Amino acid sequence: MSWKGRKKLIEELAMVLVKVRALQVGTFTLSSGKLSSYYVDLRAVPSFPGAYRYVIDAYLALIKNGVGLKKFDEIAGIPTAGLAFSSPVALELGKPMIYVRKEEKDYGRKRRIEGSVNPGSRVLVMDDLITTGHSVLGGIEAIREEGAEVKDVVVLIDRLEGGRSNLKKAGVTLHSLTDILELVRTLHERDEIPDDAMKAIRAQVSGRQ
Repeated sequence: MSWKGRKKLIEELAMVLVKVRALQVGTFTLSSGKLSSYYVDLRAVPSFPGAYRYVIDAYLALIKNGVGLKKFDEIAGIPTAGLAFSSPVALELGKPMIYVRKEEKDYGRKRRIEGSVNPGSRVLVMDDLITTGHSVLGGIEAIREEGAEVKDVVVLIDRLEGGRSNLKKAGVTLHSLTDILELVRTLHERDEIPDDAMKAIRAQVSGRQ
């Protein structure tokens, strides 16, 4: 996916994420228990208004240039990080927003979806990043159960661990602004990360694709 200004946007995004420590290199233990040579936590971004504004603008550019505003009627956020970005984006675009609960309510209508879903509407799903895609697919299933249509998912970063292919099997296209290799390559070219960190991340990604 390419459009005018995308490369510059990614270069600036890489520097923004490093500055607010939303992207770090080293050795980290993930929630799954696996070791990782890098760590991305976009939940930190809203604590820095300048960085937050920049990331929102990056999402808007991706949606306008990569998806197209006429291809969806509503926006759905995936908790928890996805909600921090889907809310301002929906407001900026003047689109209705819904969100997917992590767990079904055990009272009332016992739904996993909060907000008004119009049967037959086209829903654009938003999240911060994608790994295997399992959490996003769970959200898509819940939205489809409400009678809406999901064909597109937008994320800022693809971790390159099978998410794109898993979504494709479900009939969904992934639109990512960038991926982890492009980000770290950009940072490496600017001497923001050392050679050994770059090699470790490349090895990690190649071993999980």
